[in-house]
This record gives sequence, C-alpha cells and structure tokens, in this order.
Amino acid sequence: MRNGMPAWWLAACLATVAFPGSTLAETVGDAYGGSAVDASGELVAAEEAPAEVAAPLPEDFNGLAATLIDADFEQRQAIVLKLAALPDPRTLPLLESLLGGRLNNTSDTPPRIVSLAAEGEDPVATDALSGADMGPSSALTLDSIPVNNALRGQLHTLIARLQLSSPDSDLRLAAARRLVTTEADPEILPLLQQALKTESDSDVKDSLATVIAMADIASDDIATRQAAVQVLSGSLYPEVRAKLAEVAESDPAPAVKSAALAALASIQDKLAFYRLLENLFFGLSLGSVLLLAAIGLAITFGVMGVINMAHGELIMLGAYTAYVMQQLMPQSIGASLLLSIPAAFLVSGLVGIAIERGVIRFLYGRPLETLLATFGISLILQQAVRSIFSPLNREVASPSWMSGSLELNPVLSLTYNRLTILIFALVVFAIILLVMKRTSLGLKLRAVAQNRAMARAVGVRASWVDALTFGLGSGIAGVAGVALSQLTNVGPNLGQGYIIDSFMVVVFGGVGNLWGTLVGAMGLGLFNKFLEPYAGAVLAKILVLVFIILFIQKRPRGLFPQKGRAAEA
Repeated sequence: MRNGMPAWWLAACLATVAFPGSTLAETVGDAYGGSAVDASGELVAAEEAPAEVAAPLPEDFNGLAATLIDADFEQRQAIVLKLAALPDPRTLPLLESLLGGRLNNTSDTPPRIVSLAAEGEDPVATDALSGADMGPSSALTLDSIPVNNALRGQLHTLIARLQLSSPDSDLRLAAARRLVTTEADPEILPLLQQALKTESDSDVKDSLATVIAMADIASDDIATRQAAVQVLSGSLYPEVRAKLAEVAESDPAPAVKSAALAALASIQDKLAFYRLLENLFFGLSLGSVLLLAAIGLAITFGVMGVINMAHGELIMLGAYTAYVMQQLMPQSIGASLLLSIPAAFLVSGLVGIAIERGVIRFLYGRPLETLLATFGISLILQQAVRSIFSPLNREVASPSWMSGSLELNPVLSLTYNRLTILIFALVVFAIILLVMKRTSLGLKLRAVAQNRAMARAVGVRASWVDALTFGLGSGIAGVAGVALSQLTNVGPNLGQGYIIDSFMVVVFGGVGNLWGTLVGAMGLGLFNKFLEPYAGAVLAKILVLVFIILFIQKRPRGLFPQKGRAAEA
C-alpha cells in the first residue's frame, strides 16, 4: 500500500488506462488470476463470483446423446436424467451401454456414438443412434465415454426405473431379479414400492416384494424386520438365504431370530424338492440318450440275435454326418441340424445294410465269430474317420432354439438342448413303434423275430428282412449320433462310450421288446443320476453294472421278455 491506497487498486487503475474497454471489476479479476471485487471493494475468489450460465441442453435424443462426448461428469448426470425422461426406445440400450463401459465415440468429424456388444473378444460395434452395424470394433478408432461413481449410481436408478416401467413383463421381471442379486440402492425403494402397487404380473410382484423386504430387514424396527423375514421365507435366491442366515445368527431380537430360522427351514424343504425334480430331469435326459443309442440295437439284437460291436461306430457316423451338413450350410445352423437327421439315417442305414450283406449274413448261428467280425468292423470305421476327418474332435454348433435354458426359478433350470433331445427321443420311439405295429415291414420283422422258420414257410423272405432290419437299427443309431452331437464333441471314439450302456439297456428291458427298451433306458438313466451325488460318476456306473448282473441272475430274459413258443424254446 502506498499513501493509503491498496496495491490492487493501483494495479487496476493502471490496467484500466491500458485497456479502456474493461470495467474495474474485470480488470481486477484479470490481474489477480480470475478473482473479482465485491460491492465494498474487497477482493473475492473466482468460485465465489457468479457462475456463467450453462448453455441449454438439446431436447431431442440425438442431440442429447451427442453432448455426452465432450461433457464432464456433472454435465453427463444432467444429460442422462433428461435422456431418461424421453419416450424413446433407444434410451435404455444407450444407458445400459454407458453403465457397462461399452459406449464409445469415434474419431470422425463429427464423431459418432458407438455401442459395443457385451460379449466377444472383438465385439461388434453398433451406431447407438441409428442402430446400424459398424462391424468389428477393432476396425474403428474409439474413445470410451467414462462414468464415475456418482454417475454410475444415477444410471443404476434410471435403468431400473425404465425397466420397471416397460410394457414387457419379461424385461420387468429381469430388472426385478437383478435388483435382488445386486442389492438395490435405497434411493430407488420408493420407486419399487410404487411399482409394486401397480404391477399385475405375479412373478414380478414377488421379486419386487423380495427386494423391498431385503431392504426392510435392516430396519431398526423389530416389527418391520419380522415382517420382512416372513416375506423372504419363500424365496429361493442365494442372496436371500445368506441374508436370512445372517439375521438368524446376529439379530438382537429373539422373535426375529426364530422367524429367520423357520424361514431357512422352509427354504431348505423347497430346495430338497427342486433338487429332486432336477435329478429327475437329468435322469430322464440321460435315459433319452440311452434310448436313442439302444433302440436300434434292440431291433437288430432282438430280431437277428446278432451282437453288433460296431453299433457305437454307426452312432459316430451319424454325428459326423451332422458335422458335415453344418460345414455345407454354415449360415443355417438350425436347418442343417434338421436336415442331418434324415441324412444320418440314410448314411448309417446304408452302411449297416452293407455290413449285413457283406459280412454278417455269412455268420448267422455263430455268435462268437459275429462278435469278432463286428469288432473288427468297428476298428475299420474308426480308422476311416481318423483318416478323413483327423483324430481331433469336431464341434457341432447348436441352433439358437437349443441354446440357453428354461429358468423355472432361481434353483431350477432346464437346458433347452437336453429338453429337446428328450422330446426327440420320445418322438423317434413313437415312430418306430408305429413302424413295427402298423406297417408290412414291421409285421414281417415281428414274424421273423418270433419264429424264423414259420415266417419262411408262409413266404417271408427272411434274408431281406434281416438286411432291412439291420439297416433300420443302424439308421436309428445314426439319428442318435445327431442328438449326441448337441451334447458333446464329435470324435472317432464317440460311440465307444455308449455301446456297453446300450447292451445293458437291451438286456435289462428284454431283448427285442421296444417298451422294455424305453423302461430300461429311463430306469437306468434315473438310477445313475440319483446315485451320482452320493457315489460319484464312476462308482455309480459300477453299481449300475452290478445291479444289472444281479438282476439278470433272477430274470435272465429281462423286464419284458418276448412271448411265444419260439422265444421260450
């Protein structure tokens, strides 16, 4: 200060002379790094000065999305809030991509907003505004649009609000279940309570009630906690069980503790029931595979008395037929799988007829030589496949309608591929039953099986019936290979894992009896799956084999033996 005048005032005066178009406050602010003066002439900081009025945000979806690129985190909060208020179907995917870190902008002029797919090493890029496919993300120069914790929390709330107000009940259910597993933000509880009042879908209502109860269980009020435990007592979510276990252990109120223990006991009973259903499903699924593998063997073994050790390789040929069809039609996975069913039947059936005409018909009545001959044929077929396709396993892709699972509740889901194969096996069984009961071939086949000499005496050409029977059984084995290609990789040794099981099914059910084959396959499948949790997969198979041996000692002709004088002779 000089002569009682502040130094900053002297500097301001000099600056005003140098820059006559500026006001005193502006020149002082410039001279002191953005500071300003108040009405009393005192110096104030820049953050205390009036803020500059922000430019108004656009009103349309495209304009708001474009401003996300250069906005700061605080501005992005305002932008996403305004986006969520727009009735635009593109809003929800855009916000989900932003929350998941999959929203980017290109280096073009002007830049484009790009959303990346959620999966894949090189995810596909999509224009977030137009929905146009932009190809693999590696072909673009992209800059990520980041989010911070505050924006992330806001996005969770906005996305939940949009999903819960969606007209699609499946989307509302997915949103509610996601809130159960991720522990909902307390800020959206009023939204959930409002949604619960207006919700019409019972599954969505149950999930919303579960979310609210999981929040109420932390209340200070004992009655509120106890009511929340009652709501959660029927829930099967793992997160709910963990929360109830925590309450049963540490809640200070004895009434709440006892209610939580009772709820856990009720949930355990439900879990035991659904585990039983799950074992039933997997047992029937395994039984359907055994049925497809064994039904062809039951026909050939029952009619011809031939122990065909090459049956597993005929299954393998069907699986490779499915692989070849998929290579010929790579763009139509579903169509190629459907077409591979008749193709596999023809390929394996023709190979079976060739085996019968070329080898087996010279060995009737000599079971040991037949067994050795078919075993040699199995080795030849395996080596042929190795020479053509290489020893490496091949993968047959599943169509979209066989992918995923049908989720009945949080602890029970049925995979679509096994469910489809179960239905397919029953359909094949019904078709074979109709062929055997309603066609001329089936009549002749049953006649030869019951009394070969008498069938020949009435004019049945038993040799051709044998060839067609062997071809029919081999074709069904090929169809089984198509089904197995959807459960496991295709390789030269694919059939070896099912030949022994197929013989066990045939012997257990009754040689040559189709209904016995069905009951035997499903019974052994269930028996195996119920033993596995206690004995393990290997020991379970051993126990099944021991059971079959003991059963055959008591009933050597199986569950449903053939009837008639020739069969009993």
